[in-house]
Amino acid sequence: MIPNFASDLNNYTGLFTDFFEYNYDFVQRNTLFLDTLRKQGNVFHEHNKNGMPPVFDEGFDTEIIIDGRDFDKPVNYALLKITSDNGVEIDETARPIIIIDPRAGHGPGIGGFKKDSNIGVALRNKNPVYFVIFYPIPEKNQTLDDVKKAEVTFIKEVGKLHPKADKPAVVGNCQAGWAIALMAADEPDLAGPIMLNGSPLSYWAGKDGSNPMRYKGGLIGGIWMSSLWADLGNGHFDGANLVKGFEDLNPANTMWKKLYHVYSNIDTEEGRFLQFERWWNGFYFMNKEEIKSITENLFVGNKLESGEFEFEEGRKIDLKKLKEPVILFCSEGDNITPPTQALNWVMKVWGTVEEIKRHRQVIIYLVHENIGHLGIFVSGKVANKEHKQIIGNVDLVELLSPGLYEMVIDEEPKTDKKGKKKDFCSEFNVKFVERNFSDIMNFDDGLEDEKDFEVVNKVSSFNDQIYEMMISPLVKSLSNETSAEFLRTIHPLRKDRYTFSDLNPFMSYFKTMAPYVKKNRKLVSKENVFHKVEKVVSDLIVTSFDYYRDANDTTNEFIFKNIYGNPVLNDFFGTSETNGVEEKKLKDKMSSIKRKDTINWKNKIEEGSLIEGCSRIMVAMAKVDDNIDHKELKAMEKIMSNHIKLTKDKKIKLTEILKDQSRILQVNEKNAIDALPLLLKSKKDREIGIKIAHKIAKADDIVVKEEKALIKKIETLLN
Repeated sequence: MIPNFASDLNNYTGLFTDFFEYNYDFVQRNTLFLDTLRKQGNVFHEHNKNGMPPVFDEGFDTEIIIDGRDFDKPVNYALLKITSDNGVEIDETARPIIIIDPRAGHGPGIGGFKKDSNIGVALRNKNPVYFVIFYPIPEKNQTLDDVKKAEVTFIKEVGKLHPKADKPAVVGNCQAGWAIALMAADEPDLAGPIMLNGSPLSYWAGKDGSNPMRYKGGLIGGIWMSSLWADLGNGHFDGANLVKGFEDLNPANTMWKKLYHVYSNIDTEEGRFLQFERWWNGFYFMNKEEIKSITENLFVGNKLESGEFEFEEGRKIDLKKLKEPVILFCSEGDNITPPTQALNWVMKVWGTVEEIKRHRQVIIYLVHENIGHLGIFVSGKVANKEHKQIIGNVDLVELLSPGLYEMVIDEEPKTDKKGKKKDFCSEFNVKFVERNFSDIMNFDDGLEDEKDFEVVNKVSSFNDQIYEMMISPLVKSLSNETSAEFLRTIHPLRKDRYTFSDLNPFMSYFKTMAPYVKKNRKLVSKENVFHKVEKVVSDLIVTSFDYYRDANDTTNEFIFKNIYGNPVLNDFFGTSETNGVEEKKLKDKMSSIKRKDTINWKNKIEEGSLIEGCSRIMVAMAKVDDNIDHKELKAMEKIMSNHIKLTKDKKIKLTEILKDQSRILQVNEKNAIDALPLLLKSKKDREIGIKIAHKIAKADDIVVKEEKALIKKIETLLN
């Protein structure tokens, strides 16, 4: 066989060409990438020098309404009003939206990080928008109760500023969610609907083999470690420690993927990267009292869902006291607040869906399929779909019958005949589908694994007592502001910002060369063989880190279960066992309450006149197929507005009437429908009732067989 020298020569020539082309691009990318890291360090130092202000999009203007540092008992919180420079006209009579960001290591602003965000969506919906911020350093002796009282003051002030509007709706992102839940349960008449985005309230919940973050408290022996870090910080807990915990959950992203994404797309990603890192590297602080209360009562003690959390001794917070609708938004792709931790508390607090209905409560949940924790707050796609529909329908959820619902949003936006997207609230079709606790349990693999966390809680209390008595006094005596600042400076998340910044004279080379490289930039071809090899190597590195993470998580879970699932440790700390007698007494008590409640509503079946009769028809028609379309709720709202000139007080009264009629229908639907002639006595009233039934049925453009049957029954009764 004669070798084909021409073909071989072409192959070698192509390989050499690819090699030199790739190396040219490689050197250029490295120069630009290291210059970007230099800028990242400079952004970090500049942000710290300026006092780490909120990282709002430049298009949002702010005005301080109340500064909590001026209170008699000062707190490092403030209330801002958000205005926009994009010409959107705000309706001052619309329901105000108050957004609260989490104190989870970072500063505020993620709810308004970009145009497509909580703030941007609410402004485009023409709602007045307010934002609760916090400053880097907490006030001396500041407690969670002080913060809660400040938030109460803020919400009251917003209500005063908008006397003609409905009660403010409050949005809580991540850990701000549990703070809102505490506040709303303690002050149930204060705010309107509350929306909790990626917010953990069931801290022990999770699946075996996943959700490794819940094991961390047990593996370090409980809350004593947070107390130690606060003592070493001269009374201040460094938020960088929390952020480091988040980063450790996904080493592939932290150590490689995030930076490689910037490196491989250096020509387009620099701006986005620097904007995000300004927020990600802004580390805020908490008092020892605050971090200890959070870890002891919530993350380790899990006292919120059990009703044991106390702001003051003897004043326990019961989430059953929540009065306004609660909207829970979470994601199956979230490894920090998985659906189990965002939703399971609903089952623990109410016990049954019937109990939710008896309390005239509306709980709505929405679960994204794959977005990560940060994506819930910063993703433009999520803002323009899920957040837009949540905020756009916030007034309508008050019209829902008491119960548990899943909010279902169409996959694709709707368009008109010309192919353009429809208006703000009609872009996606939204349904509220009635659900049971079994639907929530589909995200979990059982509750048996939570037993081990009772042991963790008791071990944690034991260790904390030893630490506070024997170690804390020594640590405090050896700590001062100088030593605390030194520890902050050498923290792993800060030291790189000193190395890669203008503080390092060796980085001046990249500062000088970067403009020249940009001017003479030559991108490597995507078909370049070495470029393809680079991508393969990157994927291998990510896979290796993921393998390490999975192995580490499995090991930690194994260690956790063998320590805290050990029967000897269980016996030593005396974990609670189910008391059959007490459980039977509780069931008997609840059964008696339920019977009395049922009798009460049955006695009201024949009470009322036109308003009650029409309200009953609206509720019955909307829920007849168990899927309540937001267009049906819109129709109900329009009917209410057309028949009665609504003032704020009248709307509240009508909403209460709707809830009453909902409970009557839930208790005995057949008798409630049959009693309509007793409520709508005149011919005119009956004509109005029949007309309303048709309007609700046609609201979603499809009249299903259940609606046809109910209309026929109503017409027969009223004619």
